[in-house]
Amino acid sequence: LAPKIRKLNSWCISVSVAVKKKQPHLRKIVIFVFTSFEESDSRKINNSFLRDHNYATEADIISTVEFNSTGELLATGDKGGRVVVFQREQESKNQPHRRGEYNVYSTFQSHEPEFDYLKSLEIEEKINKIRWLPQQNAAYFLLSTNDKTVKLWKISERDKRPEGYNLKDEDGRIRDPATITTLRVPVVRPMDLMVEATPRRVFSNAHTYHINSISVNSDYETFMSTDDLRINLWNLEITNRSFNIVDIKPANMEELTEVITAAEFHPHQCNTFVYSSSKGSIRLCDMRASALCDNHSKFFEEPEDPSNRSFFSEIISSISDVKFSHSGRYLMTRDYLTVKVWDLNMESQPLETYQVHDYLRSKLCSLYENDCIFDKFECVWNGSDSVIMTGSYNNFFRMFDRNTKRDVTLEASRENSKPRAILKPRKVCVGGKRRKDEISVDSLDFSKKILHTAWHPYENIIAVAATNNLYIFQDKVN
Repeated sequence: LAPKIRKLNSWCISVSVAVKKKQPHLRKIVIFVFTSFEESDSRKINNSFLRDHNYATEADIISTVEFNSTGELLATGDKGGRVVVFQREQESKNQPHRRGEYNVYSTFQSHEPEFDYLKSLEIEEKINKIRWLPQQNAAYFLLSTNDKTVKLWKISERDKRPEGYNLKDEDGRIRDPATITTLRVPVVRPMDLMVEATPRRVFSNAHTYHINSISVNSDYETFMSTDDLRINLWNLEITNRSFNIVDIKPANMEELTEVITAAEFHPHQCNTFVYSSSKGSIRLCDMRASALCDNHSKFFEEPEDPSNRSFFSEIISSISDVKFSHSGRYLMTRDYLTVKVWDLNMESQPLETYQVHDYLRSKLCSLYENDCIFDKFECVWNGSDSVIMTGSYNNFFRMFDRNTKRDVTLEASRENSKPRAILKPRKVCVGGKRRKDEISVDSLDFSKKILHTAWHPYENIIAVAATNNLYIFQDKVN
């Protein structure tokens, strides 16, 4: 870490670094962030949010990960309503092996638990999604949401403070005007660098159902928030009014057959967005066509093979994540067993289909019983749209190279890696004789799962959330 640490205390964030070439090799380092600093740098970090990883609670589980548009900042949200922002350290000629390490920059409590007395409903503080806004000045802005409320946060630095007030003391108490005999000119003095997070907007009271995704428009003036049945369009400057652009709620709720699972704006066309459903379909909508986009412009769905039909078919076909490619030409969707890439010009079938963990097909019954079949995995593109990544169980995550059609399974685990070691590809054995370097499908730990991942917008740096641990992997440094 940048600050010198003399006294080691309870908690650590594990951050790993990794490699991606033609065959990804992963190099891991562990960065520790402790709750007590006897000697630290000038950044004032609220360490009360940091927990001991050995006594992690439900609130410490990471629920979202997101790089900003430059990749210099990385934000994570957890089930306790906290947001932790990491900042990338500048490259050092003296320590080239520390290229681009991420250290804690700011932590703040984004959401608190609430209770809806009218509906007798408890509203969790869990952060469902974080989305960064492009940087316009020295400050950073991000949107964070729980089930009901979206907040716009400003993260800024302050290294100067005014002194020499006439009407109040240095500690802020108002002075008796009768005691003021001279006038002073206030001056600005340098101070220790302080990172402040302040809420600038609160967008609330617009969703009856739980918000599952938010997306910032390419015009940078609007964003949309999506729940199970509706999508609302907001202006970033207006908090008391939003426009409903999609509503799939039937007049009779008994006729409900599908729900919205995710939605995202096109990266370049401010009028275009897509949303996915629990039936495995994707709808592309054009806001120029009508104010209410219930009628889609394009409909993407792969016909189901009748021979593969089973009791679990509808559950595993539900799309948990949808992402536009950076170019805007392709769509990527993730269902329970596969990742699919769609060409926006071809609605009939996906352009590419990648099996994430097909070896689990025979385990669907037990996965249904322990509710793992309802897990919602995310998927991400690399900066050039040539590689895609998604998570799996046993702290495994998968990478697929679209050009070479090669794939690799890697494990984010502190036990399996020494600091700065190269992580080796893992293989899962379905049956028969198991090799030494393979793991049996019956030995997989389904409580260890990687649901949330993020990829640096320009470099081969990835962030992987494994329960309460954050791993960062980057290209090998020679």
